[in-house]
Amino acid sequence: MERLSIMLPNFSLFQCSAGVRDSALTVQGVLQAERLGQYLTASGNRFTHVFASDLQRAVKTAQALLSAQPVQESPAPDLCQLAILREQDFGFYEGKPVYARQRDSTKSGKEYHRSQHKDDPGFQDVESKESMTRRTDIFVDQHVRPLILQGTPEQDTVVAVVSHGIILSHLWKSILRIFSKQTVSLAPGLLVGGGGVTPLEYLGGWSNTGYLELDITTFNSHAQTEAKVEAKNGAKNEAKVQVTGPPVAALSLLATEATELVALALPPTTRMLIKTVNGKEHLQGLKRARGVGSSQFDEGQKKIESFFKKTKAG
Repeated sequence: MERLSIMLPNFSLFQCSAGVRDSALTVQGVLQAERLGQYLTASGNRFTHVFASDLQRAVKTAQALLSAQPVQESPAPDLCQLAILREQDFGFYEGKPVYARQRDSTKSGKEYHRSQHKDDPGFQDVESKESMTRRTDIFVDQHVRPLILQGTPEQDTVVAVVSHGIILSHLWKSILRIFSKQTVSLAPGLLVGGGGVTPLEYLGGWSNTGYLELDITTFNSHAQTEAKVEAKNGAKNEAKVQVTGPPVAALSLLATEATELVALALPPTTRMLIKTVNGKEHLQGLKRARGVGSSQFDEGQKKIESFFKKTKAG
């Protein structure tokens, strides 16, 4: 039996449309990321693979996860930064405040503004849902699926994918599509959505550094062994996504075959348990930094603990 755990933490900015804009972590964001790393490590997670959007707010969060790992154990894995994990590209609306809804209009403020200005010279539209789905399909086919098929019973595979709220929703759906419906289940007592019957595709949103935890178990069989051989042979011919990937606008050119591949379900010997949805236990007791919580984090800034000398025991 082989086991793979996947953590999908989110880091987003809500004050403005900060999709592919490379915004820095705030002071509060750094505190949240550190708390998340400490909590996941204390929960026994030892990461073997860490992927992140190449935007610095996701990279810094991923680095916080790695920094919290025990140094005396096996070396921490390399951080793989990928452009295909960037947040939705908001185009013209990048870095702009949210537009207020027009009175007596059924459209959102952004939708109304777009309808009035989409034909203006130089207007760049918001990235489509189809484009985001193609991106996450690529990631699943080139990174998640191989890790599932090539796992080893000697060691659990523990994966963290640090990205952003909107694109993570698409990534979850891409992961879900490679599983047969009867092989996916919820942990006992886990509630999703706002009550009633909620399709698994819509588990709800992510809070800042909230995470989705998935436990994937594969029971060995002859068919599974053949699938592993095919995955290893096919991996040699796959187009690899570079760490410094292309801009989001060009990513749709890479995705035609990936969307077809991701539709192929894994063997029924592979099962997925949804353990945590929007996990926020690590934020309990964390108060907002007064006056500076939304300020950009300065890495040269000392923490208050550094101003107090430690007294020697005895």
